[in-house]
Amino acid sequence: MFLGIDLGTSEVKLLLLDKGGSVVGQAGAALDVQHPQPLWSEQDPAAWWHATGAAVATLRERHAEAWAQVRAIGLSGQMHGAVLLGAQDEVLRPAILWNDGRSHAECAELEAAAPRLHAIAGNLAMPGFTAPKLLWVKKHEPEVFARVKSVLLPKDWLRLALCGDKVSDPSDAAGTLWLDVARRDWSDELLAACGLSRAQMPRLVESNAASGVLKPELARAWGLGPEVVIAGGAGDNAASAIGIGAVKPGDGFISLGTSGVLFVVNDRFSPNPASAVHAFCHALPQRWHQMSVMLSAASCLRWFCQLVGADEATLLAELAQNDSAVIERAPLFLPYLAGERTPHNDPFAPGVFFGLTHASDRAACTHAVLEGVAFGLADGLAALRAAGTEVRQLSLVGGGSRSPWWAQLIADALDVDILVHAGSEAGGALGAARLAWLAAGGDISAVCSRPAITAHHRPDPKRHARLAPRLARFRDLYRRLCGA
Repeated sequence: MFLGIDLGTSEVKLLLLDKGGSVVGQAGAALDVQHPQPLWSEQDPAAWWHATGAAVATLRERHAEAWAQVRAIGLSGQMHGAVLLGAQDEVLRPAILWNDGRSHAECAELEAAAPRLHAIAGNLAMPGFTAPKLLWVKKHEPEVFARVKSVLLPKDWLRLALCGDKVSDPSDAAGTLWLDVARRDWSDELLAACGLSRAQMPRLVESNAASGVLKPELARAWGLGPEVVIAGGAGDNAASAIGIGAVKPGDGFISLGTSGVLFVVNDRFSPNPASAVHAFCHALPQRWHQMSVMLSAASCLRWFCQLVGADEATLLAELAQNDSAVIERAPLFLPYLAGERTPHNDPFAPGVFFGLTHASDRAACTHAVLEGVAFGLADGLAALRAAGTEVRQLSLVGGGSRSPWWAQLIADALDVDILVHAGSEAGGALGAARLAWLAAGGDISAVCSRPAITAHHRPDPKRHARLAPRLARFRDLYRRLCGA
């Protein structure tokens, strides 16, 4: 039995996987995000550990027999977060998250200080990445920066709590702007540009390799046997790719979680930072990937649910009843509730409803929100195509994959086939469990198979044609509002 732990932004998810590749059980515990100032986004790592313990208790209670057979644990997690530790491994300040935009000025400073940044890291300096966050701390909290003994990514802080070792993997480390992505190793040049050194970084292992062993006292407390291996694990999107079997060049998927990601596997390092496309290491040796990222995706729907006081099921049911006519009265929605990455690299991009009238009822606005996210993904696909990547079929993972209506809208907007797989909503937790299996000796070809297809959404040419002028107005609206 193999355990996957996915440390997300809004939830910690746990998943049990058996030797046959079947999901035995899942559990989760919610997390909150703090926004103490505009553009800031933080979490207390102690909340991650508390939520993990709560999810462990639930999963252990529901599946006691299977739980006791866990042989290995895999980790997946939100990327780019900065967990700063002191000499005694104490957390020095709240973790600065991936969707934090405070370090926009430091991005320009990093680009100037590290002229070879794009060639080495394969990415533009963006506020979401880890390196500019440390420059911000160095400038605005110098007393904290002076005490920094180690910098860990979120899932790697969780690993420290599990086994006492400071370890990361290339897929997650590639999102720091400190990794030589082609060489899959830390870059002393990029670290020095931030006033840091290799000594402050965790050691690196591949995602499918063992990184440590669960602490004996924790194994006893959790009712597990000795020598439970901890896999290297992966950043959330690379782990999601492992979960749906996207391991060969050209394989790709869309993740609809808090953020929205379009991910395509490559067999070589293929950077194209001019298009704000990310080029990272994949979660298997000798594999890389390109990725476009929008900062708010399913979180837009959650925000709208809170705004109108209705749950997702109710809103989606209203859409199904209004499907043929709702587009005619729907406003446009810019989904930039936390700024945007691909293709704009704009932490100040605003979320907008535009074109509201007396006919703009709740269903019309729900359509606008889901459509706005789909259009953001279309922008990401355009950026990948500009970088030389072409896809005609993408899998859909994450919580948003539960909605057939949304999946069809994405297929129509992007004009690509969208596949939904069994267990696709598990996202990174399933990939983390598969990485645990690999670390315990599993064979890649057997472990990383494609889950069964449960739905195939083919683009409707008529709906694509109706959406095309709205997508053009969506893009024009951003240009007019933001002066781009």
